[in-house]
Amino acid sequence: MKKALTILLTAVLLFTVVLPAFAAFTPTRTGSQVPVVFIAGDSEPIYDEDGNEIFKVSERLLFDAFDKSGEEESDNSELYVSIANVLLPFLIEGLLRDNWDPYFENLEKEIGDLFEKGRLDENGNAPEGTGPSLPHRQEVETARHRDKKGSKGYYDAYDYFFWYDWRLDPMETAVKLHDYIADVKAATGAEKVALGSSCLGTNVALAYLALYGPDDFNGLGLLASLSKGAEFISESISGKFHLDMDAVNRLLTDTDAIDDKFNIPPLVTASIDLLSKSGIFGTLSDSVKKTIYAKVVQGMTSAIALSTMFTMPCYWACVSEEDYDDAMLYVFGEEGSEKREQYAGLIEKIERYHNEVAVNADALLLNAAESGVNMAILVKYGFQIVPFGQSNNVVSDQYVSVKKASFGATTSTIYDTLSDDYIAARTAEGKGKYISPDRQIDASTCLLPDCTWFAKNASHALRTDPEISIMYTVITADHQYTVDDFTYTQFMVYDPETRVMSPMTEENCRTEHWTKDEMQQPVPDKKTTIYTGLMSFFKWLVALFNFVKAKLAK
Repeated sequence: MKKALTILLTAVLLFTVVLPAFAAFTPTRTGSQVPVVFIAGDSEPIYDEDGNEIFKVSERLLFDAFDKSGEEESDNSELYVSIANVLLPFLIEGLLRDNWDPYFENLEKEIGDLFEKGRLDENGNAPEGTGPSLPHRQEVETARHRDKKGSKGYYDAYDYFFWYDWRLDPMETAVKLHDYIADVKAATGAEKVALGSSCLGTNVALAYLALYGPDDFNGLGLLASLSKGAEFISESISGKFHLDMDAVNRLLTDTDAIDDKFNIPPLVTASIDLLSKSGIFGTLSDSVKKTIYAKVVQGMTSAIALSTMFTMPCYWACVSEEDYDDAMLYVFGEEGSEKREQYAGLIEKIERYHNEVAVNADALLLNAAESGVNMAILVKYGFQIVPFGQSNNVVSDQYVSVKKASFGATTSTIYDTLSDDYIAARTAEGKGKYISPDRQIDASTCLLPDCTWFAKNASHALRTDPEISIMYTVITADHQYTVDDFTYTQFMVYDPETRVMSPMTEENCRTEHWTKDEMQQPVPDKKTTIYTGLMSFFKWLVALFNFVKAKLAK
């Protein structure tokens, strides 16, 4: 009896001590017997029928659009004519005669010429022969009819990468994705697939749920989702445009840190800092707003939007519910306007996605989860959002806030943390584990808090291997994994140099690329403003001296 009791106690100890050591594990990208289909965003350039790259979206889009390095540098006559075509109507018809229509028309035409081959028509259709590269289109057509498990014995995360024309209506793309998945299921004999998605691809994933329901999915992964809206897109075309010079500098610092090909001269950042700290920019912008700005902002918004990327339904899918009506007004005008008639085909696609998908995003995801689909929502942060809107202080991954990408997380701003009182109240409710170690995020308010992971210092445009491994493991599993199941924990920190993802702690969580004073929200105090202005001027002089010195050395 004593021996039996000893064995029993030993077994209990082994069960309670050893088992937890195996409860958490590191996700892997091998072993799945479920085919994995992956759909990404706008990282793939657009090509014409001859295989020439005609359009791409990146952090350097505006620089690429005006880059003349590959052309004849001796002849800038076309550029000068283009500037004159925009500037003269602004100065003569606009300022002198208060007639802004010629300016808007010329602005739309001249900018439109830069994007002529890449933008879509008035019905949201792509120019004939344009789309993904020929090799990628061929890859899609070949893969859909093959069982790619092959000799390796499992399906990898990118075995069935669905290349598509990301400019198009997500609803149209979802129909094509449905046909592709049907072929993959037939080729592999699988009843379901796992769908991984990122960026604009998450909008297609939700459009799929709206059209076909969740029955085709074993699991669904959303990485850096834009399905609730992306502030810098949504606000910039809905009359909420705002340029914060401190935010511009933070963005440049971030970009310089994550892309070694994009080196910002110190003189540029010092000059921007001087404009911000001295108050010069604020004074000028206030003056302009009282005179010209109020008259031209809507016309400029419409002209720039329709001459660049807002003939593309994919970006309208990133307009949040609260900004949608204003964005439609600013870009297309009042109901019955000439532009509403001109762009009727495009508007029909925009409105269908908004009404059937965007406003129902939460319900679509909850229905999928309740239907037994494994859910994995992965959110990135630690960067300055593109500062085109009013939400310049949100915690973000450069393109979308944590609140939007996580479907509801409560956050602080980039300047501060969640208050002690707030954290104490959440802890008293038994939800303290959902507070990030950097005290910037409360994950308990997410739509699916136990299926949502956060990675700091991983930018929107970067799909890291650890994130893909988490997504892959969750969406291919035979049950729902949660944030408690992995060694990564719910909050993680990514090191881009080592490509290692580590659990977030209070010691490793401060990864921002900005200096301490740049993270402090400016205090509207005259004495402080004078001091910071003088310090900024001194830094600018140092940067100017080094710039001139470097030029003379050449």
